[in-house]
Amino acid sequence: MKKSVAFLMLMVLFALPSFAQKYAYIDSEYILGNMPEYVEAQAELDRLAAEWQKEIEVQFTRIDSMYKKYQVESITLPANMKKKREEAIIAAEKEAKDLQKKRFGKDGDLFKKREELVKPIQDRVFTAIDEYAKDRGYAFIFDTAGSMTIVYADPKWDINEEIMNKLGVTPSDSPTEEE
Repeated sequence: MKKSVAFLMLMVLFALPSFAQKYAYIDSEYILGNMPEYVEAQAELDRLAAEWQKEIEVQFTRIDSMYKKYQVESITLPANMKKKREEAIIAAEKEAKDLQKKRFGKDGDLFKKREELVKPIQDRVFTAIDEYAKDRGYAFIFDTAGSMTIVYADPKWDINEEIMNKLGVTPSDSPTEEE
């Protein structure tokens, strides 16, 4: 559905040259990748994710140990002790899964931290793009980093450098993924 809408939109752009609309493209990954504050925010998110993942793995390792110990001792345990151990293992699993959901779930800690660290930077970029488009009279600016496929883009319509200049960002010498 999205591709057909995008295709239809492109067809309209090319079919109506009398309107003389201006359009350009950017690569938001390239722009963000050249912003030191974004790179730092991503590194912080990666660090937190690894730390939280390790915390969860420790809990699951402990649960695995509890279960193995239970299997060995279950033969000699009375029924009421078996039940208590099983309940303890189940409770520990629930606790670990709850922690996993709390850290990595839809509205979990990682999502909130990403909103806190990355969203303001992305908002700055999109505000710069919006201002640039309005100042220069662009009707459309496409993002080649998104899911919309652009099979050809004339470099004369690439405004990455202008947006980065507007943001005060100096591009690094590292090539983009597309080069």
